[in-house]
Amino acid sequence: MEQRVLGRTGRAVSVVGLGTWQLGADWGAVDEDAALDVLAAAAEAGVTLFDTADVYGDGRSERLIGRFLREHPGSGIMVATKMGRRLAQLPENYVLANFRAWNDRSRRDLGVDRLDLVQLHCPPSAVLTSDEVYDALDTMVAEGRIAHYGVSVETVAEGLAAVSRPGVASVQIILNAFRRKPVEEFLPAARAAGVGVLARVPLASGLLSGRYDEHTVFDPSDHRSFNRKGEAFDVGETFSGVDYATGVAAAREFAALSDHPARLALRWVIDQPGVTTVIPGARNRAQVVDNAAAAAAPPLDEPLEESIRDLYDRRIRELVHHRW
Repeated sequence: MEQRVLGRTGRAVSVVGLGTWQLGADWGAVDEDAALDVLAAAAEAGVTLFDTADVYGDGRSERLIGRFLREHPGSGIMVATKMGRRLAQLPENYVLANFRAWNDRSRRDLGVDRLDLVQLHCPPSAVLTSDEVYDALDTMVAEGRIAHYGVSVETVAEGLAAVSRPGVASVQIILNAFRRKPVEEFLPAARAAGVGVLARVPLASGLLSGRYDEHTVFDPSDHRSFNRKGEAFDVGETFSGVDYATGVAAAREFAALSDHPARLALRWVIDQPGVTTVIPGARNRAQVVDNAAAAAAPPLDEPLEESIRDLYDRRIRELVHHRW
């Protein structure tokens, strides 16, 4: 699989990674054997970056990855985890003492002495402009607790604030065919700064796979049931902030553009200049294999790109472009 250097980490990773939120919680139940099989299938497909967080299933996702790493020594997997959502999202909670406590837990759950990459997990905007926060993160690097740090953000403005900081190795942001705003400002700025970009929610919570319609019912434990209006966290994390009915109709048009709509959606992200890795989730081996196939798919030609742009402009832009 094609490899790209993840910004200031200096480390090459696969262009298709694996998001593991679904192995922890909030996407319906995934049992332990199935979760481990997803991780194994990803590694077999050439994936070399797993993205997780300390709050995915209260550490379950990290623990599963930790078990996989123990059972597959020398796998070469880079683990990008996150911290910052174990307490209320208040700027005063983003201090060195809390960072160390969260870090201790993640290192224990992952079974490593030093974390490859730790990202602040969609913190309040004020955190991203705080010198003290970056000083604390630099201290964590100096102490050998983490190799590199980055941030996960909700908005383009937050991403731009982060790339201006010299210690930020990477930024994770929502990017997909229904969330195009980062292409205009953020990706060029990240590329110019040498900051890596992890593109999350690339399938708009599955909409762009073409598998869902007006009659689809999601499990009550799935955020696609309980967060459609932002009841639990930022609504942009669920269907990219597009209301479900509009999203299904737009996704139906998108699916008509390809025999493999999910693969097309992922290839679109990979093709955007400045993107290092796209991190789709997967609940089973077949989804992993299909996602990985996007890395070998040909780049989009201009007529296809124009059709995707037109779909966004007609159906999606006025709903999301000004918000994130």
